[in-house]
Amino acid sequence: MERVRFTPRADWIARIESQGLTYHSLGLPPGSEADGLWWDESAAYAFTAGEVDRLETATNTLHQLCLQAVAAVVATPRLMDRFGLSPAYRAYVIDSWRREDPALYGRFDLAFNPDREELAEPKMLEYNADTPTTLIESAVVQWFWLRDVLPDADQFNSIHERLIARWREISRRQPPGALIHLSSYADYEEELRTVEYLVDTARQAGLNAAHLPITQVGWDKDKTRFVDEAGRPLALWFKLYPWEWLAAERFGAHLPTANLTVVEPPWKMLLSHKAILTVLWDLFPGHPNLLPAGFTAEAVGPDWIAKPMQAREGANIRLVRDGREMAHTSGGYGQGPVVYQRAVDLARDDGRHVVLGAWVVGDEAAGLCVREDPGPIITGASRFLPHYFR
Repeated sequence: MERVRFTPRADWIARIESQGLTYHSLGLPPGSEADGLWWDESAAYAFTAGEVDRLETATNTLHQLCLQAVAAVVATPRLMDRFGLSPAYRAYVIDSWRREDPALYGRFDLAFNPDREELAEPKMLEYNADTPTTLIESAVVQWFWLRDVLPDADQFNSIHERLIARWREISRRQPPGALIHLSSYADYEEELRTVEYLVDTARQAGLNAAHLPITQVGWDKDKTRFVDEAGRPLALWFKLYPWEWLAAERFGAHLPTANLTVVEPPWKMLLSHKAILTVLWDLFPGHPNLLPAGFTAEAVGPDWIAKPMQAREGANIRLVRDGREMAHTSGGYGQGPVVYQRAVDLARDDGRHVVLGAWVVGDEAAGLCVREDPGPIITGASRFLPHYFR
């Protein structure tokens, strides 16, 4: 796993914008003094085939551990208590799991550094199982970078093909030709582009798919069903919108009883909640791909990271080593309960801190992405770099 410098393609902006990545610079001009790049092709991460095999194996293993953890939570009231669900949503999650409601995709965040003994095996930091982004960058943009720059190399990346295949599997539960709605905010560019890409993969799978802004989803109280802006019923609905937000909204009270298949399914509320880290450690203590996690700092040791239960994009994180706070981030999740996880050093020899995103489509590992930051906490503003292996 080596960071290798490259010369950015002369027309990289036009190329990646044509591929859907229009938010590549976080609103700042490339080369500006503030340097707000999101996509960075001035370097890439080179892996060996053996390292890719280890990452793929670890991802598949972790996904199966997570499914076992969901099964344990559903069957064990004291474990379910950790997630703070209302009685209606608690039953909704259990029913969804027992129905085997289908999932589309997710992304593990992994710590991995083959040069360090403690990270020689990939370690799970968390599972972005409900609303993962960085999808266009991972599935499309870095693949075309590879074709342009290193056509003789390979990449851990079958995300696009697997998404199409997975949509076909999910659609078998619907009548032929049924309209599938995919929702996001229409004015948040990253989410909009992500859902537009997912609409495209669904259409390539032969589905009748359309984007529906999340603000246009309605509830027909007379017919007791969710509808789109034209009054058409929602039957299969993908939402790039967090389950915990839906559960807290007025219309969210109708979801547990609605005749509606939602992707990602309700049972993924458990995997996207940081309490799942404590369940995993309780069920599989000492597993080489897990880190100790609990509800107190004492439960995990002197070096720990505190994460709000439902925080996103690295918000409101505290990193403490030997009783001293080394870093923290701000955000809107600072008032809720937290989970503590053993802290590991993400830094490399060059001072950059790296987290790997390992994609799962359906139930199989599908690809990899790399994020880096000069600071020890990866956030929504940390850079995305392409990768390859030979």
